[in-house]
Amino acid sequence: QVQLVESGGGSVQPGESLTLSCKVSGFTLAYYAIGWFRQAPGKERKGVACISNSNDDDTYYSEFVKGRFTISFDDAGGTVYLQMSGLKPEDTAVYSCAADPGLTVEAMCTLTGVDRDYWGEGTLVTVNS
Repeated sequence: QVQLVESGGGSVQPGESLTLSCKVSGFTLAYYAIGWFRQAPGKERKGVACISNSNDDDTYYSEFVKGRFTISFDDAGGTVYLQMSGLKPEDTAVYSCAADPGLTVEAMCTLTGVDRDYWGEGTLVTVNS
């Protein structure tokens, strides 16, 4: 049974850092693209950062997090991380991880109109203003 479980969300002040974890089970990380997405209240879900270790650890970052967020994975532990620094109030959202075996990292993060195969429940990140 495929499962993705996020953790690490919380409430922080602007400029602070937070690291989210996505623990995966039921499949091998090596064959999937994994992505972090976020959805703010009243807004559509957007891809934040995506990674695939089947293609030399290829990564993709959205413009609004590039240079502040880092995605990485621990293949042995089956965990994908999202290190977030320089957090801003506009980063406030529910962050979810997703997995899909058939997409490139850019498609994983940007493709619209097509759902990803597997999703976690999400974890809330609040950056106080």
